[in-house]
Amino acid sequence: MQKAFILGVAGACVLVTACNADRLTLPNQNTVTQEAASGATGVLQLQVAGVLRRLRGGRQNFITTTARFGREGYVYTPNEGRFTSNFLIGLPGENRIDPAGFAAGAWTTHYGDLRDIHVTRQAVDAATLLTPEQNSALHGMLGTFEGLELLYLISTRDTIGIVVEIKDNPQELAPFVSRDSAYSYIMNTLDAAYAQLQAGGAAFPVTLHEGFAGFDTPPTFAQFNRAIAARAAAYSATTGGGATSWARAAAAMAVSFINPAPATLADLNVGVYNVHSLATGDSANGVDSTGNTDFLGHPSLRTDAQLKADGVTQDDRFTRKTFTLPTARNAPQGLGIPTDLGLRVYKTQEDPVPIVRNEELILLDAEIRLATGDKAGAIANINAVRTISGGLPPSTLTAGSPDADVLLGILYEKRYSLLAEGHRWIDMRRYGLLATLPLDITTGVNAHFVAKVIPVPQAECLVRARSDPSLAGPGC
Repeated sequence: MQKAFILGVAGACVLVTACNADRLTLPNQNTVTQEAASGATGVLQLQVAGVLRRLRGGRQNFITTTARFGREGYVYTPNEGRFTSNFLIGLPGENRIDPAGFAAGAWTTHYGDLRDIHVTRQAVDAATLLTPEQNSALHGMLGTFEGLELLYLISTRDTIGIVVEIKDNPQELAPFVSRDSAYSYIMNTLDAAYAQLQAGGAAFPVTLHEGFAGFDTPPTFAQFNRAIAARAAAYSATTGGGATSWARAAAAMAVSFINPAPATLADLNVGVYNVHSLATGDSANGVDSTGNTDFLGHPSLRTDAQLKADGVTQDDRFTRKTFTLPTARNAPQGLGIPTDLGLRVYKTQEDPVPIVRNEELILLDAEIRLATGDKAGAIANINAVRTISGGLPPSTLTAGSPDADVLLGILYEKRYSLLAEGHRWIDMRRYGLLATLPLDITTGVNAHFVAKVIPVPQAECLVRARSDPSLAGPGC
């Protein structure tokens, strides 16, 4: 029997960590030990670990996909041209992504995690030994993860919408909702989760992995929740939500973990991360410069990098996060242009990958301040980041600068501060600037274009068409 990818992806083995006994020996809470699984909350520990593994599982695809769309980088492999053509050319002459191709995104991974979250919620409510505070804390945690997964989905599908409802019956299809409805659902879900975390007491009844260090209790995890809520509301504001969503973004940011006056790079790197290891059964970082030598930088990163006060040395973020290859790499089959830039945002296969960091929050807060009339505050945020992270002199922007110039200043800082973290393509689309991204080939059958959305995978659409055409959605 065929199943819709969204609803049947978890299948008979809903929890990744419970499917393979070998994985129960890992040292971190992406997969927990048998000892950790004993006792009243042992099953819930396994289920939360499963949610975290799925959450981590979609990040490599998200980062490499958005990097190609946003002209941050390429994936050049010697013998597989579709890692280039499917993202930069799409369906030839149609200026759209092939829904059956490589660029259809990690649909099943995100919805697989949403299924796991749904099942874990049911398990929380069935766990009679939990106190009311523990129950509330776990629901707040799971609601935060739900909002984050849905935000990944709508920020890449945009105008075609997404499915937000997970049915109890995995065989039952849920309808697509519009972009506006999706953002409303996400913001409301995160707000409800925040309230549950506030009522969740001092400690979770389960253990989070080390990527949540400093954010592993209900009160501190609530700051993480507010950071994601601020991102969601800002995305909503720039896609039709306007002043109401900007106000929600500002309110969430005010109680997040933002530190607007960082003194060091370490201050900018405070945040929540997915963690990786080379332990048997665990997952390595798939976008690091050691293990993934095919993930390369776009040449414009070099030409657009601003100079330090000496007028010669480039932005520290460029020199820190890229390197020059001994020999330029060519796109396979003439599908692109050569590049001699390697990416070393992540240097080893065990490097953590950010979910959200203080550096993002400061620049997101700059967006909020610019949109709500505090241009001087936005420029102060720009300077807080560029001087410490980039080693650059303060911006020449002033309170008298046009808003459009200040926005471009923010987007420059985000480009280099958040390189290969999955933001640039989304930011450029939110502000109507996709047409300013470079096209490496402009004529002929291999002419490039800039994708606006990631399509719904064709397999999902086919299942829906056969089951109930009214549920196919605009993305099909």
